[in-house]
Amino acid sequence: MTAATTDILAQSLRVNETFFSIQGESTYAGFPCFFIRLTGCPLRCRYCDTEYAFREGAPRTIGALLDEVARSGARVVELTGGEPLAQKRAFDLIALLCERGHTVLIETSGAVDITPCHPKAIRILDIKTPGSGEVDRNLWSNLDDLRPHDEVKFVIVDRADYEWAREVLVRHRLAERCNAVLMSPAFPQKQGLEILGCPGLSPRALAEWILVDNLPVRQQTQLHKLIWDPGQRGV
Repeated sequence: MTAATTDILAQSLRVNETFFSIQGESTYAGFPCFFIRLTGCPLRCRYCDTEYAFREGAPRTIGALLDEVARSGARVVELTGGEPLAQKRAFDLIALLCERGHTVLIETSGAVDITPCHPKAIRILDIKTPGSGEVDRNLWSNLDDLRPHDEVKFVIVDRADYEWAREVLVRHRLAERCNAVLMSPAFPQKQGLEILGCPGLSPRALAEWILVDNLPVRQQTQLHKLIWDPGQRGV
C-alpha cells in the first residue's frame, strides 16, 4: 500500500448512515446493495424524503467505510445523501470502491460537478424539474460528461413536470447517450405536502402519459417504500 493510499484511508467523511438493503431505484432495483448516506445537501427539494441527512451525521474514515462494505459482502454499493458529491473526499472513496471491484452507484442531484468520479462509477443524475423547486440548480454541463453506463432520473410532480422532462429528454438526446432514462412519480413524503404544491403523483397517471408518447424511458417506483414503511430509515 502506498503512502498516498494510506493517507486517503485516514481521511474522513461526514456520514449520516450506512446499511445493507434492497436497492429501490435505478436499473439495479431489486439488487442487494450496501448504502453509504453522506451528510449535507445544498438543495431543498419540495418532496425530499431524507431531510434528516441535511445535518445529522458523524465523521467516519474512508478506511472504516471500506472495511464495513467488505464485511457486508455486497458487490453493489451506492453513495447517496443528501448530496454525496458535496464532500470532495467522496471522490476518493468512489475510486477505491471501483478499484476493489465493486459496482458503484452515485445518486447525485446534478447540481454538483460529476466529472471527478472514477470512470467505472455509475452516475445516476437526478435532473431537477420545476416541481422540485430547485430547477435553477441544475448544472447542465454535467450532461456533457454522461457515459454509456450512466443513468438519468426525473422525479415527476405533475403534468407540467412531465412535459418539461420530455422536452429535456428529446433536446439532449438522453436516451441515446446513457444506459437508461428513469421517470419516478413524486411520492407524497410528508404531511402538508399539498400546501407546498407537491401532493405527489399517481404512478398510473405517469404510466399513461409515457405510453401515449411512447417515450424511451423506464418508469420506476421506490421499491423499498413498497417493501417497508415509507418513513423507515436504513432501508
